[in-house]
Amino acid sequence: MNRYLPLALFLLAVLAASVLGGSFAAGSWYQDIAKPEWTPPDWLFGPAWGVIYVCMAVAAWLVWLSRHRLRSGALIWWFLVLALNVSWSWLMFGLHRPGWAFGVCVLIVAFSIMTCRAFFLVSGRAGLLLLPLVFWTAFACVLNYAIWSMNGGGVGQMFR
Repeated sequence: MNRYLPLALFLLAVLAASVLGGSFAAGSWYQDIAKPEWTPPDWLFGPAWGVIYVCMAVAAWLVWLSRHRLRSGALIWWFLVLALNVSWSWLMFGLHRPGWAFGVCVLIVAFSIMTCRAFFLVSGRAGLLLLPLVFWTAFACVLNYAIWSMNGGGVGQMFR
């Protein structure tokens, strides 16, 4: 088998997740809600996720090529992160539920850390390629919580 075919398939998987997640456009709802001053400009999200998704695909490919006994488990974590990313977009932009999206975001961060750890066990280079995912999703989670809180939600609201 051509060694680059799996890379093409991993790139196709991240492209599919990107297209599916991007089908839930931020739209006017997102433009109109309160956001913290430190919210990145809208134009930054596309390129940031583009770089992260390419890093994710290359990392998955390196894990695949390793033939390490732990690669299947590591790749399961990877696919779960992709699925959660799509579900976050659906909850945040499709359903306009920043609180629910925050809950999924916490899972994304946790699963990203687990994926990164699993990838490091298989390939140090693959693990390094996932560090942008971990840091960006952690930042996105903080931003998601801030948006939720600024628009009438937040953990404090759960206990009233």
